[in-house]
Amino acid sequence: MHHVHNAHSLDYHIPGTLVLVIGAALLVAYIAAARATGRHLKRWPVLRSICWALGLASLAASLIGPVAKEAHHQFTAHMTVHLLLGMIGPLFIAFSRPVTLLLRTLRTSSARRLTRLLKSRYVQIISHPVMAALLNIGGLWVLYTTDLYAAMHESRFLYTLIHIHVFLAGYLFTASILANEPAPHRYRLPLRVIVLILAAAAHNILSKHLYAHPPVGVPLAQAETGSMLMYYGGDAVDIMMMIALGYQWFRSVSRESPGGNLKPAA
Repeated sequence: MHHVHNAHSLDYHIPGTLVLVIGAALLVAYIAAARATGRHLKRWPVLRSICWALGLASLAASLIGPVAKEAHHQFTAHMTVHLLLGMIGPLFIAFSRPVTLLLRTLRTSSARRLTRLLKSRYVQIISHPVMAALLNIGGLWVLYTTDLYAAMHESRFLYTLIHIHVFLAGYLFTASILANEPAPHRYRLPLRVIVLILAAAAHNILSKHLYAHPPVGVPLAQAETGSMLMYYGGDAVDIMMMIALGYQWFRSVSRESPGGNLKPAA
């Protein structure tokens, strides 16, 4: 039996046609940009286009369809949306390197304006791995350990705002950790690894807390299932990020070694 937060619980659904049209437009625009720039620059890897498509599909699945519909009433479905919108979707989008492609596509004047924005003090602050982790994981702690989770199911505006934050914070955190896009503020790999480990620990602690202390209005059985999904799903995404960071380290060491070969460990 599904649990309804109360008699006035919000039953808000984003128009599916709108999401599909926007998603299709973004997919076509990305592929067109990749093909166009590939004619006079280095060919854009097909794998990045696949990651872009997978990222868009993850976001669409979190906004429309059966899982998105059930998320209003069922905590496990809500947590599935959280993983798709705040972790899986942002990870694939970060792998697709949209900022790099955009810079390749824009006119020189527009590319310079975007570069100036990326160099701004504001972007420097929010893109620092520590700040990005606070916005991402800290926001989840606020959402699930206060009355905010119940309140968002009573307000269409709050519901939309929180979902936007979950995606943007998730993408900002993922992009700051992977650091695979052109950026004037690039942080060392050890710092990014440490922040990722601490953020993963905070995410796991929150999931364990929710297992025993559900958000307001969530039955214990749903909280147990949802928190387990949060725990193991989050671990899977974090492992993928660690593998990506390990690959970065491997490439950096290989470039620094004579002849491009790895030096033997001391």
